[in-house]
Amino acid sequence: MKKTPSLGEVAQRAGVSAATVSRIARGQLSVDAAIQARVRKAAAELGLDLDRRRNEASTIIVFLLSNRDVLHSFQARILVGAEAYCASQNKELLYMSFRYSPTVPPLALHLPRILGQRNLVRAVILGGTNSPNMLLALREQKISFAVLGNNVIGDWIPEEFDTVYSDDVQGASDLTSHLIAEGHRDIWFIGDLEFPWYARCAEGYRRSMLNAGLQPRFSEIQSGDRSLGYLATRSILSRQEPVTAIFAGSDQIARGVYEALEQAGLSVPDDISVAGFNDTEAALLHPPMTSVAEYPEELGRHLAGFVLKRAQEPDRVPQKLTIPTRVVVRQSTKPPKPRDPVAASPRVDEPPSVSGV
Repeated sequence: MKKTPSLGEVAQRAGVSAATVSRIARGQLSVDAAIQARVRKAAAELGLDLDRRRNEASTIIVFLLSNRDVLHSFQARILVGAEAYCASQNKELLYMSFRYSPTVPPLALHLPRILGQRNLVRAVILGGTNSPNMLLALREQKISFAVLGNNVIGDWIPEEFDTVYSDDVQGASDLTSHLIAEGHRDIWFIGDLEFPWYARCAEGYRRSMLNAGLQPRFSEIQSGDRSLGYLATRSILSRQEPVTAIFAGSDQIARGVYEALEQAGLSVPDDISVAGFNDTEAALLHPPMTSVAEYPEELGRHLAGFVLKRAQEPDRVPQKLTIPTRVVVRQSTKPPKPRDPVAASPRVDEPPSVSGV
């Protein structure tokens, strides 16, 4: 069997110290680029792949939860799926939280120090909410990573990165079509469209409403998840908007919707049907809520699989995968009450009321 060249032999051939070769082998970027190139050339001539040697020694995958104060239940299930896959591959998963500004240039973004320890960290799974500057910073430092595409904010080119998506657009379209099939026509969508995951759900909702010849209705209130559901629903009711069903952009928003309807003395689904999205809390509500299952554990498994493949094959073509969703029907939706044509229209001998007078 051919003997594997030592770092000392590489150092001698490149005309540098063994310590310099060791730093390059560990992935430290402080070594001059020209020296790095000379060392890598010497290693290649001796038949030693420094990157593969480092990757084979690395055992830790970092799950980096970006720009979140707490571990969201959906993100927690992604983490569980990623951990299960890493364990099956004899890799350890390290959870970290990290906050950064989307306006910091990629080269000025101070990443967690452990990511620079290439002899320890093999790759990164990007959870939470991310911006293009993080993706570019990791790529610039040659750190293998995969990202949850639904949660990237800003202009980016998904085809350039290993990306896993939940098919939330189709899931939202399917859920809206279900409500329409039940006979609902006045369906409201509640979600902060400044965030991509709600904007994508809104896209699917809008598509199904327009295909059915119905008017999409959006709340313009911006707030946190549960308070958004509460405030938006109270606003819809106070304005006496026509509404028979509410599509909440997440189960967390739907909790606020339930609370607002209860305070208004309205029943779910007898008075207004309610549906959520992500199916993380829907079964715990009363009544249990119709929602869209996104399979976050599968998202986590495939994110982990992508980063390990990237670490093994740094030059492979970026991979993209979309995980299907499924509408889970429960007791929070049903056909709306028949409209009373007499109550719905003013009498012919009475002038119509004018709002704001």
